[in-house]
Amino acid sequence: METPLFNHTVITEFVLLGITNRPELRLPLFILFLLIYVVTLVGNLGLIILIKADSQLHTPMYFFLSSLAFVDVNYSSTITPRILVDLLSEKKTIGFFGCATQMFMFVTCGSTECILLALMAYDRYVAICKPLHYAALMSRKMCSRLVSGSFVLGIFYAILHTAFTFTLTFCGPNVISHYYCDIPPLLQLSCSDTHTNEIVIFTQVSINCIGTTVIIIISYVCILATVLKIYSTKSRQKIVPLRAFSTCTSHLMVVSLFYGTIFFMYFRPSSKYALEQDKVASLFYTVVIPMLNPLIYSLRNKHVKEAFVKVLKKFL
Repeated sequence: METPLFNHTVITEFVLLGITNRPELRLPLFILFLLIYVVTLVGNLGLIILIKADSQLHTPMYFFLSSLAFVDVNYSSTITPRILVDLLSEKKTIGFFGCATQMFMFVTCGSTECILLALMAYDRYVAICKPLHYAALMSRKMCSRLVSGSFVLGIFYAILHTAFTFTLTFCGPNVISHYYCDIPPLLQLSCSDTHTNEIVIFTQVSINCIGTTVIIIISYVCILATVLKIYSTKSRQKIVPLRAFSTCTSHLMVVSLFYGTIFFMYFRPSSKYALEQDKVASLFYTVVIPMLNPLIYSLRNKHVKEAFVKVLKKFL
């Protein structure tokens, strides 16, 4: 819908092109994304319930993991239902407010997930490199503050981007070449000067992504140095607890998948944006990674599998 304003046309709704414009692919893709969404919800909500139900999993590591699962549920629910609706409908319009709300939720979840992944790396660092101080440094109160802070920062970044994007003037066309309201395709539709917005995006993503990446790298460099030092001494009393070290590979897999697509998407000048490539890349961190996270952590984690077996025995 468009309304005239002086000699311009102001956009009040947008049209999402969606995943594909080929009718024969809509039903197969609908079934595929519906299955992915169901697996995502079952996996992440199941992980949250499992961690809550088993007292042996009431540790900082699993507290961060349940927070990550909560973010992934919201992440997927912000994007996937819209994909499913658009695959079955001919009219793919989204209102101005609806588009802003989707962007707000998307940026909140994405920014919060970056911070949580860094917190999980720091938690592994403390557990392995400072085991005697672990209980004091990663107390329940401290973990709650860290997680709360990650959500507050995520919401702040979301308010910043949503405000900067939707105070721009959109005077046509109103077709978003994407399946959700992401920032780069919306900037391309604006008839305002978007240079400030591009600076804000680059600055915020740099602070959030590069800052958390540095924390993750430093944490794992220290972990590696500690592990090498411990095994070089050949002292049984100094062997790194398997539970603390075994989770590192799972965390690194998740970090590599998530950060790889984030850096690909946002650390390019606007002239380099290829929206079709971005659709494929963004599918990984908005749809696929929220599904994979609980699978990666649970299938590679002995204690999660043991807790799952115990819960099953209670109901069988």
